[in-house]
Amino acid sequence: MPISLTETAARRARDHLARHAGAVGLRLGVRKSGCSGWAYTVDFAETVAADDVVMEVAGVRLVIAADSLPFLEGAEVDYVREGLNEKFAFRNPNAASQCGCGESFSLQ
Repeated sequence: MPISLTETAARRARDHLARHAGAVGLRLGVRKSGCSGWAYTVDFAETVAADDVVMEVAGVRLVIAADSLPFLEGAEVDYVREGLNEKFAFRNPNAASQCGCGESFSLQ
């Protein structure tokens, strides 16, 4: 099952990418972190490595390291506002739980 973007996330990603001249896409991934084990990462992709998976979703080029893909398979990425903060948020069917602060998750 592929990764999807809500219209809000796609629009925001396209806006960010248009303002970042060196970006070839939006890099999504995971890293070990937090009290639950894993945290999501979102950054500009400056290059595409040989082991990266590249997909076009809603007009946005997503670049994902092959080792992060199993963690993100089937996830939906949204862009949400919480008070004064804005961020990309993940709805991930692979996540068994999230920590109380919502910054990290564990796998099923």
